[in-house]
Amino acid sequence: MAEPAAPPVPSGGEKYPGEKALSARELEWAVNTPALLADHAAANGPIVRTRFPPEPNGFLHIGHAKSMNMNFSLAFEKLGVPAENRRTIFRYDDTNPEAEEEEYIDSLRRDVEWLGWEPERTTYSSDNFDKLYDFAVILIKKGLAYVCDMTKDEMEAQRDLARRRAAAKSDGRDPDSEAPIPSPDVLPGRNRDTSVERNLRLFEEMRLGLHDEGKLTLRLKMDFESSNPNMYDLVAYRIKYTPHPHAGEGWCVYPAYDFTHGICDSLERIDYSICTLEFETRREPYYWILWALDLYRPKVYEMSRLNIEYTVLSKRRLLKLVMAKHVRGWDDPRMPTISGLRRRGYTKEILNGFCDDLGATRSKNVVEMGKLYQTARLRLGPTSRRAMAALDPIRVVITNFDNEKKAEEGRGDGMTFDVDNSPTDPSMGSHKVTLTSTVYIDSTDFRLKDHPTYYGLAPDKIVGLKYHGGNLKCDEVVKDGDTVKELRCTLDKSEGRPKPKTYITWVPSDGIPCEVRVYGHLFTVPEPTDRWEEELNPESEVVYPNAVVDPSVREYADARHVDRWRSNPALQFERFGYFVVDTETTFDSASGGGKLVFNRTVSLKEESFKKELNEEELAEIEARRDKAKKDKEAKEARMQIDPADLFKLAPEFAGKYGTYDEKTGVPKTLADGTELTASAMKKLKKEQAKHAKQVAKFKKA
Repeated sequence: MAEPAAPPVPSGGEKYPGEKALSARELEWAVNTPALLADHAAANGPIVRTRFPPEPNGFLHIGHAKSMNMNFSLAFEKLGVPAENRRTIFRYDDTNPEAEEEEYIDSLRRDVEWLGWEPERTTYSSDNFDKLYDFAVILIKKGLAYVCDMTKDEMEAQRDLARRRAAAKSDGRDPDSEAPIPSPDVLPGRNRDTSVERNLRLFEEMRLGLHDEGKLTLRLKMDFESSNPNMYDLVAYRIKYTPHPHAGEGWCVYPAYDFTHGICDSLERIDYSICTLEFETRREPYYWILWALDLYRPKVYEMSRLNIEYTVLSKRRLLKLVMAKHVRGWDDPRMPTISGLRRRGYTKEILNGFCDDLGATRSKNVVEMGKLYQTARLRLGPTSRRAMAALDPIRVVITNFDNEKKAEEGRGDGMTFDVDNSPTDPSMGSHKVTLTSTVYIDSTDFRLKDHPTYYGLAPDKIVGLKYHGGNLKCDEVVKDGDTVKELRCTLDKSEGRPKPKTYITWVPSDGIPCEVRVYGHLFTVPEPTDRWEEELNPESEVVYPNAVVDPSVREYADARHVDRWRSNPALQFERFGYFVVDTETTFDSASGGGKLVFNRTVSLKEESFKKELNEEELAEIEARRDKAKKDKEAKEARMQIDPADLFKLAPEFAGKYGTYDEKTGVPKTLADGTELTASAMKKLKKEQAKHAKQVAKFKKA
C-alpha cells in the first residue's frame, strides 16, 4: 500500500491581524493542502474555533482555569478575533474508562459553568469511537498501522534502543557501534512488517473481544530513527474490558490520547489546538496522524503550564492526597482544585482575574501564591459584608455596665449601634450590634504580660471598644490553672479619658457559636519535590471549634443559601480576614440550630504582625533591643578613651599589658614582663591609629 503523498510547501495568508501571536514550531506534516484549506474555510467562514478538552479523571484545578481563560478568551484577544466570531468547544477527552467516573464528568461541567464560560457545544471524544476505529482501519490498509504482540517491557526496551541509537547519530557517533540491534524482532520489531490482511484480522478480533488485555495493541508505523521518542510507533489502540461511563459497554478496545485528540480536533473544525509546553514533543505525532489520514491540520500552540507556589497540580498527586486522606476530599479548601478554591471562598471573578493577570507565554516560571491572595483581597474588599467575630473567644464581664448604660441613655445614646456593611459602599446597607454586659473578645487581643509593642488588652491597661467608642480597662483576670477563663473589666466614656492605642472588636453575649477553619499553605516548601508527602504542612488547617460571630449574620449564613457548586455567602471578619460559609454548614437561622462553619479565604492585607507576636517572639525582640542599647553605650564609652590610653582603659585589653611607651601609650611588655616583638608593637600602633580616627569621626558627628 502506497504511503500518502509528501506534504505541500507552506503558503502565507492570515485570517486575523494577530495570527502570528499564536505561531510555534513548524513541521512539514502540519501544512494543509489547498483542498483541505478550502474545505475548512467553507465550513468555518469567519469563525475561529478553539477547544477546552479536559480528561474526566479527576476534578479541574487552577491550571485548568488558566487553560479555560486562554481557550475561551485570551487566545481570541491575541488573535484579534471579533467577539461575534469566537467559538470554543468543551470536549470530554474520555478515552480511558478505567480512570473516568460520572462524578468527574459532572464536576467538569459544573466548574466550566461556574467560571462563566459558555461553550459553543459540549462534545465527547467517545462519541467518535466509530469514526476513530474506521480511521485506524484506513491506516492499516495504508500500511501505516499494525497489530503488535510485544509486551510492555519489550516495547520499553525497543524504545530505549531506538533512543540510544538516535542520540549516537545526533552526536556523530556510529549507532551500530554504540547501540547495535540484537535482532530485527527487537527493532523495528517482529510485527512491524506483517501483512495488511493479518493486521485487519487481528484488529477485528481485538474489537470482538477475542484476546486478553495486554496481549495485543495497534501501533502506528512511524519513525524509529527520529530524535523524538514520541515517533517510536505509538500505541493507537489497546484492549480494556471496562465499561465506558459515557459510551457504555459496546467497546473493549479504546483509542489512545495521542491518536484521538488530533482527529477530534480536525472533525470538530478546530482552528487552534492550544496545550501546555510538556506536550510540545507531541506535535510530531499529532501532525503525522492527520497527514497520514489526509485530514485538516489545526494550528498547535503550546504555552507554559501554571506552576504556583506551595501546591501541586499533578492529578496523580492530587488523587493521592485525596485517597490517603491528607485532605478532606477533592473540594478541600487547601486543594488547588476549582471546587476547593470555590469552597474556600475564591469567586469566579478572582480566578478569572488572576488568569487575566498571568496571561499566556511560553516562559516557564513559578507564580507566587501572594499574587492569588492579593487578587482575592482586591475583589473581596469592596463586596464583602463586615461582621465582628472572635475565633478563640475570652469572656469579658463589664462590671459597671448598668451605670454606663444609664449614662449613655442620659446622653441620648444607647448600647445599640448602626454599623455599615461596607465602609465604602453605602448601597450595601447596614446592620445593628448591641453591646451587652458580657461580651467576647479574641484571645489575640489579650495578654497577661504587657509589652511596648503590644497594643491589645492587658491587666490594668486600656483599649478602645470599637463602635462604642469608650475605653475598656482590665481590672481582674479569672484563671483556671494557666488558662484565662474570664476578664472583669470597666467601661469609661468620660470626657478627658486617656486615648487608647487601638480599638478592639467584640461579640455580644448573643453571638452565634460557629467553627472557623483558618487555612495556610498545603506544603512547607514553595516548590514541593519528589518527597512531597514529607513536605506537607501539618498546620495547613487550624480549626477554632468554639468561635463566635455577631448575630447580625444569622440570616445571611443560613444553610439554605449554601451550595457546593456556587459561591457561598462571604464576610469580612473585622481584623481577621475574609471568610466564607462552608458547605458543611447546617445552621438554621429560624431555630438557631445546626452547625455553622466558616472558612478563611485570605487574611487582610493590613493585618498587623505586632498584634500577633507570641511571648517567645516578644522576648527575642526585647533581647535584641537590650543588646542594641548595651552596644550603643559601650561604643559611646569607648569613644571617650584617649588614643594614648586605649591599651590601659579599653575592656578588651584590661590586664593584658605591663609597661607602655611614655609618649605614645603603646604597650612594650605583656603583664608577665615578656617583651613585645617589633611586629607586635607595629600591629598595636595600627590599632591605636584606627581608634584615633573613630574618635575623631564620633566627635565630629
